Amino acid sequence: MRVLHTGIAAALLAFSFILPPTPARAEVSDLRITYQPSIIYLPVIVMRHEKLVEKAGASAGLPELKASYSIFGGGGAAIDALLSGNIDIITSGVSNMLLLWDRTKGGVKGYAQSSATPLWLITTNPKVKTLKDLAEGDKIAVPTVKISSQAILLQIAARKLFGDANYAQLDQYTTTLGHPDAVAALMTHSGSLDGHFSAPPYQQMEARLPGAHVVITSTEIMGGPVSNAIYFGTTKFHDSNPKVVAAFYKAAAEAEDFIRDHPREACAMYAELSGDKTPIDELVKIIQEPGMLYNSVPVGTMATALHMVDTHVMKTRPTSWKDFFFAEAYDLPGN
Repeated sequence: MRVLHTGIAAALLAFSFILPPTPARAEVSDLRITYQPSIIYLPVIVMRHEKLVEKAGASAGLPELKASYSIFGGGGAAIDALLSGNIDIITSGVSNMLLLWDRTKGGVKGYAQSSATPLWLITTNPKVKTLKDLAEGDKIAVPTVKISSQAILLQIAARKLFGDANYAQLDQYTTTLGHPDAVAALMTHSGSLDGHFSAPPYQQMEARLPGAHVVITSTEIMGGPVSNAIYFGTTKFHDSNPKVVAAFYKAAAEAEDFIRDHPREACAMYAELSGDKTPIDELVKIIQEPGMLYNSVPVGTMATALHMVDTHVMKTRPTSWKDFFFAEAYDLPGN
């Protein structure tokens, strides 16, 4: 089964030939972090706006530490950047992290969860009431076909509906498109797109479109919450930069606390940096909806991993979620 686009495959091949670690050197002074469009990535946005990495670095004796941030429309491009050495920490879906953990034989692992938020599959096709109603001509946007969180969720749903052997039954209806572009396509009826496995706040926008309705949610598919934004990176970077990594963990924890204690201010930061015109009061309501989790605890990651093993996307069967996370996360009550 072919699941990697050419760029990812090439980057993985190059990664596999990286030479043994070089002699110890000073830790990096520029921590390069990615995230994607969506309020799912609010902790990273708070880190960026409040310069929490810089503050944590200064308190740890790293006064020169700076963080730079790049926004990618989907996980595929971010993976390419990580494996080519142009990014240090990705914030993306758990399936992307698991794929790299497997392909690099542990050379990539997770730091912690950034968020677990319900994801809605929205359609404007009145004939599609359930996943079984999808038919020829229907097109559902996902961030990256086959390997994004939304794509994996559709496969898990297909196994339940059509049997394990037919896990890819719904793949034929998916197409790669970033969340902002997918919203625009649904709003303007441009192209053949009539569905979007979305993310907040885009799914809330789409649900208000004439004729739009929710077909299924990630919570319904998984029977509970599942991580959809994970911080992850290479073990080489992690092991070579212990002070920088500690500063990052501190910054991530402070971002979580800030969102809990100052939700309106956090949403204003998101609006400022993203350009999202959604009213702040509405954004606050979104991040306080049931099931919106902004914390470090990985959830549903083993269920995702075992699905990817069962469908031969991954070769290595983990025995615990701790197999694909760094030791700093081990005290968390993850699953």
